[in-house]
Amino acid sequence: MAQNTYKTGEKAPESGTYKVQSLVSGGSSSQDNTEVKVEKGEQFPPSPSSNEAAHWVKTS
Repeated sequence: MAQNTYKTGEKAPESGTYKVQSLVSGGSSSQDNTEVKVEKGEQFPPSPSSNEAAHWVKTS
């Protein structure tokens, strides 16, 4: 089963811990292993290390 990914600016469907899977621009996210807690209904933030739009995936 593929993991659901969420884009910067989208609202979180559920509370949890999320990490950057990739950058929307296609740039490398290899330096971006930061996990953030997002509450249900909050918007996903930009990538913490590059401040670019990112694709997020839930880790827990």
